[in-house]
Amino acid sequence: MTKIMINPITRLEGHGKIAIFLDDDGEVSNAYLQIPELRGFEKFCEGRPAEDMPQIMQRICGVCPEAHHLAATKALDNLFKVEPTSTARKLRELLYSAFFVTDHATHFYILAGPDFIMGPDSPPAQRNILGVIGKVGVEIGKKVIQTRQQNHWVIQTIGGRGIHPVFGLPGGVSKMLSEENRAKTEEIAVQAVDFARFSLKIFEDLVLKNKEYLDMVLSDIYTHRTYYMGLVDENNKVNFYDGKVRVVDPQGKEFTKYAPSEYLDNLSERVEPWTYLKFPYLKKVGWNGFIDGETSGIYRATPLSRLNAADGMATPLAQEEYEKMYAALGGKPVHHTLATHWARLIEMLYAAERMLELSRDPEITGPDIRNIPTETPVEGVGIVEAPRGTLTHHYITDEKGLIKKCNLIVGTTNNYAAMSLTIKKAAQGIIRKGTEITEGLLNRIELAWRAYDPCMGCATHTLPGELPIEIAVYDADGTLIDAVKRF
Repeated sequence: MTKIMINPITRLEGHGKIAIFLDDDGEVSNAYLQIPELRGFEKFCEGRPAEDMPQIMQRICGVCPEAHHLAATKALDNLFKVEPTSTARKLRELLYSAFFVTDHATHFYILAGPDFIMGPDSPPAQRNILGVIGKVGVEIGKKVIQTRQQNHWVIQTIGGRGIHPVFGLPGGVSKMLSEENRAKTEEIAVQAVDFARFSLKIFEDLVLKNKEYLDMVLSDIYTHRTYYMGLVDENNKVNFYDGKVRVVDPQGKEFTKYAPSEYLDNLSERVEPWTYLKFPYLKKVGWNGFIDGETSGIYRATPLSRLNAADGMATPLAQEEYEKMYAALGGKPVHHTLATHWARLIEMLYAAERMLELSRDPEITGPDIRNIPTETPVEGVGIVEAPRGTLTHHYITDEKGLIKKCNLIVGTTNNYAAMSLTIKKAAQGIIRKGTEITEGLLNRIELAWRAYDPCMGCATHTLPGELPIEIAVYDADGTLIDAVKRF
């Protein structure tokens, strides 16, 4: 048996490697996405005061600390049985909407964009943000940087810090928003809406109008029929901050909808001996191996999954784009993995619109920002949508409020089994007997997985300080015959 290694995989947060095994005929028999770092935050937190969780948990990741900070804060609301005030809810969601704009912009322009703007087979030295700026122009590069800078100002102003905010408390937030800062936030939100629409236009011009790229998006090798998960509001519209988790089956029919405290009734986690990352699956379907379809408990929780799981978007411009995407791709649900990039931009527009709505809400500068908890903590669950998927924090405390047990299911973890399916199918469609294994060819396998915007830093936590990946190819005898490494 022949084995191909992609190690390090690039343009992700964290560390992973892909191993591709060939049979005696030179065809791909299997492929694995292996996460070689240990995740230990659930154990680190045992014995710590529950109220420290919003500060500790966000250290999991320097990319999406806002998601972990708010999931932990909501878990504390539940743990202390206290409802945040209306103003506090809106301030949390306002910060979170600004965060989604910056995060989705980062992925589209810096992590995924090089594959489409520069081309999947372009030289690696050009397939990066500098290559993208060189091709689309410095002015667009400045727009990306400005958007990120402005929205990080909103995060810092509301959250107290630009990275690792310090404002979430059980029952509310730590400070109110001044009128001066509200007005500036409104100006930034207006520009964020324009930027999101501009980004959708770029996607339309560079991807949807390019037959080669559109064929790649619709290709069967990048398609899987799975269940889809996402947080929805009371009208089953996409919501990043609050609501219930809705799951639809591969036909698009609602399979289940549950409150955060009911997540263990709906999800289980499987462990495999070859990786440190767990595989969540739908408990009521069961684990039936790495297969897709209705008999497989494997689900996806990505931007495309959120749109598939919802009945629409809660803001008007995003709803128009939502309808446009499904009309173009043949209706719901869409199973094409690479369409996740389109969905991500629709979500960026929704986040910008929601940010604008909240910045204009008269209550947003109100002084009533916290209800003081009075209950003894026992157990709490908090859920938000992280950019990469549904994020669940679950804490159990002793009588002193110290953490006895902690469980996390982070966005990337939800998608681990689906990512493994995607990599195998892409490898089987791209690597055939006699195929010369080139860097560009291996990048076409990477880009399938990159659509998930995986954050291994959240899922496993690592310290190398770089983004390494490896793809290895093994023959039928288990001998390594080729490898591509980036570290």
